[in-house]
Amino acid sequence: MTVICATLLSFSSCVNNDSKKQKDEEHPVDGSAGNNEKTLKKNILFFGTSLTAGYGLDATEAYPALIQKKIDDGGLPYKVINAGLSGETSAGGKGRIDWLLEQPVNIMVLELGANDGLRGLPLKETVKNLQDIIDRVKAKYPEVKLVMAGMQIPPNMGAEYATEFKGIFPTLATTNKMTLVPFLLQGVGGVSRLNQEDGIHPTAEGQKILADNVWKVLKDLL
Repeated sequence: MTVICATLLSFSSCVNNDSKKQKDEEHPVDGSAGNNEKTLKKNILFFGTSLTAGYGLDATEAYPALIQKKIDDGGLPYKVINAGLSGETSAGGKGRIDWLLEQPVNIMVLELGANDGLRGLPLKETVKNLQDIIDRVKAKYPEVKLVMAGMQIPPNMGAEYATEFKGIFPTLATTNKMTLVPFLLQGVGGVSRLNQEDGIHPTAEGQKILADNVWKVLKDLL
C-alpha cells in the first residue's frame, strides 16, 4: 500500500475567506449575449485539508485550480471553490460546513479524514463527522452531486487501524451514493520527487497528478 509520511500530524494551508469576492464570482454575466440575461455558473466545492489548499504552492498550482482550468478549457459552466484549510479534521469540517453552504453548492468533493487518521483519532467519530457533513449538504441541496476522496495512512497506529481507516471512504461513498476517488494521492504518496521536503505535501507536479485522479471521476458529473 502506498503510504503517507506520518511524522507530520497536520497539514497547513489557508482558505480564502473573501466571501464578497466569492459572491461576486458566483454569478458572472456573459456580456456576449447582447441582452440582460445572465449565464449562471454552477459551484463545485472542494472541502478538505491542505492537500486541497495546495500547501507550499501558489494557489493556482493546487489541484482544484488545475481542475478549474480543465473546466474552462472545455467551456463548461462551473466555478471551483477551494475550501481547503490547514490541519482540518473531520470535526473541524463539521464545524464550518454550514458557513460554506451559504453559497449554492452543485457538486462537493469531500477530502477530509487524513488528519484524523494521522492523529489516531477514534474512527467511529471520524465516520460520524463525515456522515454529518454529507447529511447537512444533502439536506440543504438535495440535488447535489457528491464525490468522496479516498485516503490511506501508514500502519504506525497498527495495521488494523490503518486497514479500517482505508475502508471508511469507499463505505461512506457506497452508503451515500457518492462518486469515489479511490485514493487521492495515487501515484504521488511515497514518491519523493513528487513531494515537498516534508514528504507529505505534493509539489506542483504532484498536484497535477492529484488533479488527474479527481478529474477521471469528476468529469462524468459535469
